Amino acid sequence: MAPRPLIAGNWKMNGLLASEQELQKLIGGVAASDGSQREVLVCPPFTLLQAFAKRAAGSAVGIGAQDCHPNLSGAHTGDISAQMIKDVGGTSIIVGHSERRTDHGESSDLVKQKAKAAQDEGLTAIICVGETEAERDAGQAWSVVSDQVSKSLPSGSTASNTVIAYEPVWAIGTGRTPTIDDIAAMHDDLRTAMVGHLGDDGNSVRLLYGGSMKPGNATEILAVTNVNGGLVGGASLKAEDFLAIISAAS
Repeated sequence: MAPRPLIAGNWKMNGLLASEQELQKLIGGVAASDGSQREVLVCPPFTLLQAFAKRAAGSAVGIGAQDCHPNLSGAHTGDISAQMIKDVGGTSIIVGHSERRTDHGESSDLVKQKAKAAQDEGLTAIICVGETEAERDAGQAWSVVSDQVSKSLPSGSTASNTVIAYEPVWAIGTGRTPTIDDIAAMHDDLRTAMVGHLGDDGNSVRLLYGGSMKPGNATEILAVTNVNGGLVGGASLKAEDFLAIISAAS
């Protein structure tokens, strides 16, 4: 039996307090009964986390964060811990997004520490992996992704506290997507790898596709075997677009 799909919206550095109106539209469009069929998650900037968590309380929409510090607390100016995220109602944390790996020089070892911090607080770690266009053109896509998975996955990871999001770096925000066959091949390899790391529990880990998922291509991508949802960027900012993607997940 395939894992319950997860459609997660990564708002990145977008959204102000007025954006709560979009969240309310999303909550209104996601029936409470949908929670048994699919999981919906919105990851806004830290400034909106508490307000969004309060607004979504009791609904079928969960609220998560886009990053965390590996430490519980301390002298880390400008950083946010997993404990703080949990304290205001967050349920999940995205770690290792390519924009963090590239813009902030985050290594897979640091990503593993962050994922472990999230898991230790009882939160779900959404671990992002993906190759650049140059790496794909050089035939290194799987070697890069498998290395990231191996080095980013904490010991103690399970299907209940871990999600893997595959995002080909060259497709994020560009409007470009790999072919369906490319997506299927990568997700099949990811499933085999997760079983290798976690045993039979690896069959239940949700594998998300990210990289320019939008209403126009969501149905086709989400129908691929071993694609158990999506990590959606720009299309998650508007409730209408995000709801169209959510409706494609079954």
